[in-house]
Amino acid sequence: MQTPAIILDAPGRLAMRETALNAMEAADVRVDIHWSGISTGTEKLLWTGKMPSFPGMGYPLVPGYESVGRIVAAGPQASSRIGEWVFVPGANCYRDARGLFGGSAKTVILPSVRTLPVSESLGQDGILYALAATALHAIAHGDSPELIVGHGVLGRLMARLTVAAGAKPPVVWDTNASRRVGAQGYSVIHPDDDDRRDYANIYDVSGDAGSIESLIARLAKGGELVLAGFYNQPISFAFAPAFQREARLRIAAEWQPDDLASINALIETGALDLSGLITNVAPANDAATAYPTAFEDADCLKMVLDWRDVA
Repeated sequence: MQTPAIILDAPGRLAMRETALNAMEAADVRVDIHWSGISTGTEKLLWTGKMPSFPGMGYPLVPGYESVGRIVAAGPQASSRIGEWVFVPGANCYRDARGLFGGSAKTVILPSVRTLPVSESLGQDGILYALAATALHAIAHGDSPELIVGHGVLGRLMARLTVAAGAKPPVVWDTNASRRVGAQGYSVIHPDDDDRRDYANIYDVSGDAGSIESLIARLAKGGELVLAGFYNQPISFAFAPAFQREARLRIAAEWQPDDLASINALIETGALDLSGLITNVAPANDAATAYPTAFEDADCLKMVLDWRDVA
């Protein structure tokens, strides 16, 4: 079986073309994707060629780990799931392309256990489960953020989760005026307008390795700096200011299945709102222009590809 898929052949070189799928195994499901998101973190690093080396990394590669669609076929061990609307966190099902991510295709095959049933009424907002789980994973392993650096989608989800948990609303920084809008129950300011230097918990989602030293200077004694973005440059900072503050540094890794289940419960109960975070939707056939827009247009919070009309 073949499927149209987005394939990164090399940094800056992307195309949609037919690619062969691996055969479906007994516990696998086949999903027709309706929407997939473009990540401005890891996928941008793949696009620019700055992605650090990971097992399974390389080109050609099918990107995408934020997809939703319907299970249309299944192996005998998963046949009861046919018809379900599910979130797909990527798929490694391609014969002639790497599938370290693998969610940006019309059809994907993956183990049934890796798909999460979600409400079809969410529509394209369902692709945000991965980022929401990433935000929750960072917060769940420490105290609630007092300061969040970056008001992109990840920063907004982190702030919404903090408010939903009943914690004190965080302060959020962003240097881009167009991104200092859209707050829900918290404030967003330019860092130059903030003179506080006693934050107990700072969560950085900017991915800017050059800002680490300045953020340490904003910590209270014993404060924690959480790196919740993805950084392609070495992390470095002067030791003396960190020593004086007895600063703690924590790195938030990728989300786990339990995080995804917790996010699903928060969404289903209405505690977490995903609305207003997707700003751009493009036909999947226009991927060649959609990816640069997602990476280069500061007004594009989240780009989603629509696969429904792809033959």
